[in-house]
Amino acid sequence: MRTPPFLATFAFPCYPRRMISRTAPIFVTGHRGMVGSALVRRLSAAGFENILTATRQELDLRDQTAVDSWFDRERPEYVIHAAGTVGGIHANRSRPADFLYDNLMIHATVLHSACRTGVSKLLYLGSSCIYPRDCPQPIREEYLLSGPLEPTNDAYAIAKIAGLKSCEAYRRQFGCNFISAMPTNLYGPNDNFDLNSSHVVPALIRKFHDARLEGAPKVAVWGTGNPRREFLHVDDLADACLFLMDRYDEAATINVGAGEDLAIRELAELIRDIVYPEAEIVFDSSMPDGTPRKLLDVTRLHARGWRHRIELREGLAAAYQWFCEQQPVATQV
Repeated sequence: MRTPPFLATFAFPCYPRRMISRTAPIFVTGHRGMVGSALVRRLSAAGFENILTATRQELDLRDQTAVDSWFDRERPEYVIHAAGTVGGIHANRSRPADFLYDNLMIHATVLHSACRTGVSKLLYLGSSCIYPRDCPQPIREEYLLSGPLEPTNDAYAIAKIAGLKSCEAYRRQFGCNFISAMPTNLYGPNDNFDLNSSHVVPALIRKFHDARLEGAPKVAVWGTGNPRREFLHVDDLADACLFLMDRYDEAATINVGAGEDLAIRELAELIRDIVYPEAEIVFDSSMPDGTPRKLLDVTRLHARGWRHRIELREGLAAAYQWFCEQQPVATQV
């Protein structure tokens, strides 16, 4: 598989221990999304010969009958479950029922079919928003369910918590080798740049890009700029997923992150400097900040030998390059 231009400078290791077969069929759900497409790239680069995918038109993951039929026909040996309905603060606040229903159903059907057909190993990807809003920092895995959730995305978080608890339940009852990982905030190619539903990184890239095209002197950023967030390039996550599929079989969920964070103000300045250095940033404190801080403790993953490789500035620059490559010629800068 040819390396895309925006990844040409990113090098990932070949791990010496190979615990899962590179010839057996492996199903990547959500393969057209940011995470799923990164997984397909990483698995292809690692020599996997039989990567199974299905579009939403081909398979509605909310439909148990359809999912059962697909698993019976395709018989995947492994599954990386990356599909889900996702979005930023605005999308979560305006569509909580959609986020709850879709994500509950999507994990329930896939895990049920994977168990029923004897899948050898499944990796379920959660989200760092499952942790309590005000838990100690950095966030250790055992802090799960130790306090109230962030209200702006509690519906999504509840669904993702149900997914990882389902992995534990199938393991206890049926002995399934279902593992779960909790990624931090992600960014990269194939992200959602729609300002009505995107997360903070693609939203800022889009805002500064549009302002540059329009020659606008100022760019408005939601909130005070004070909350702190951790960010991981999606291709680092894909590499961590392969690492975990090869080398991790424990019931306990495991955090995946960079182990370092920065203020949203600093993030906005970094993206401004990459996209539109002349812009002035104006913070709109009437809009919600969300969780004050969200930094994952990645001690357990580091102890097993995995660390991120793409630093934030180079990753953001590559993400902006990818975004520009997707634009019509008239809107490129």
